[in-house]
Amino acid sequence: MSERILVIGGGPAGSTAAALLARAGRDVLLLERAVFPRYHIGESLLLSCVPVLHASGAYDRVARHGFQVKRGSVFRWGTDAWVIDWPAMVHPDAHSWQVHRAEFDHELLRNAADQGAKIVEGATVKRVIFEGERPVAVEWVHRDDPENVRVAEFDFLVDASGRTGVLTKGHFDNRQQHDVFQNVATWAYWKDAEILPGSPEGSVNSISTHGGWFWAIPLAGGQLSLGHVTHKDIFAEERAKFASLQEYYLHQVKSCETLNPVVQGASQIGDVRAEQDYSYVADSFSGPGYVAIGDAACFLDPLLSTGVHLALYSALTGAAAINSTLNGELSEQEAMAFFEYAYRRAYARLITLVSHLYQRYDGKDSYFWQAQRLHLAEHDDRPPIHSFMEITAGTTDMREVADVNTRIMTDTLIVEADHAQRTAGEHRVSGTLGVDMQPLRDLWADPSDPSRLSADLDGVYVTTDPVLGLARASNARPPNANGATAGASDGLVADGRGAEEVKT
Repeated sequence: MSERILVIGGGPAGSTAAALLARAGRDVLLLERAVFPRYHIGESLLLSCVPVLHASGAYDRVARHGFQVKRGSVFRWGTDAWVIDWPAMVHPDAHSWQVHRAEFDHELLRNAADQGAKIVEGATVKRVIFEGERPVAVEWVHRDDPENVRVAEFDFLVDASGRTGVLTKGHFDNRQQHDVFQNVATWAYWKDAEILPGSPEGSVNSISTHGGWFWAIPLAGGQLSLGHVTHKDIFAEERAKFASLQEYYLHQVKSCETLNPVVQGASQIGDVRAEQDYSYVADSFSGPGYVAIGDAACFLDPLLSTGVHLALYSALTGAAAINSTLNGELSEQEAMAFFEYAYRRAYARLITLVSHLYQRYDGKDSYFWQAQRLHLAEHDDRPPIHSFMEITAGTTDMREVADVNTRIMTDTLIVEADHAQRTAGEHRVSGTLGVDMQPLRDLWADPSDPSRLSADLDGVYVTTDPVLGLARASNARPPNANGATAGASDGLVADGRGAEEVKT
């Protein structure tokens, strides 16, 4: 098993895919433009990240690093407030982490090397070479020798190049921006700040304001990441009133009464940062000989802290699809179609829920019932807040990809996406409209195209036992010693417990 895999990008998506494929015995080369550690925003991990870290071999590195433990989240949204308490709702030890991304990403990259991937930092891909519709090589240069153009050939390409999008943006130019989800984030770090009273340990706090919302994320070392998000038009109008970005940011902080107990007695560390958070989705996440994972395929507004979740989830499903193809378990077309199916479902579910939160302040019950419609709850007699918890913890996606019996119908996702589209023009909250869901619907709407969704994919799932790959429920192995049933993987259900090792 020495087929050559090239991974472009060493962030969480690329490092995880490289580690998973190297653990499966593949010959993996990862080219990363930067030299780690390097700064990155997006510090909050969901419960779903824990089993993927186990599967990639990175769990122990992350667990012993000393990151801030996270056990839930708190929302102060409109006139409502609610708490997502993972130990109370999932398992007493359910947790993930709040991380300094420079350190977290470096740990994942080092893990990929430990698993057998060859890592080259300071390497910039200049061009992807195709034979017909299939990429076969890249031209790249190293920052220490920029005039020397090198060529790397491969059998499969993983585009994990983030927003740069070497394939999706640079080669195919097939990204569609959500016209209304064009936000600007400003943030800084604070010391001696506190999260809101009543928050579970290490919780992310999400606080709505007139014109946008704040995140407050506690980090190790007594630091707090405090950021403000608003639509670009509002940002431009408000920013013009202040002499500096610092003055604009502090005005937003001081104008939010809910933040008073958070920043009282605290002091800012370093300069204010700003970044455009423009949500987008590529027309296709995969094709002959390649997958696009993480932000290379799509980017979602940070409201639900789903960035690392989508990165690791797509790395898992993409690596499983590639490995299953090379093992001859599924045809390449089937495996790539399943990856597209799984990743697009996750993105559609999350952006529909985020869109609902942005469109209007209808009260928390409205959000919980929306979540229940996006989550298979036919046999679930728990209150609807549990559906909201499972989606926002990433566990719905992990259950769906690992167990065919837990998936809501694709038609249901389309209906909810259509509903989000219809209401987008009917509601306006502080200048922010809903999101255009039509690009997602279009990719499911043509069953005559074999590269798109097929009913046969409903029986395919990701497995890590005995190796990473895809299996079919119709010919799955009988129940194993742990009681897993046909059509379900026993190692990928995310309950946040650290003691249960996932074997690959």
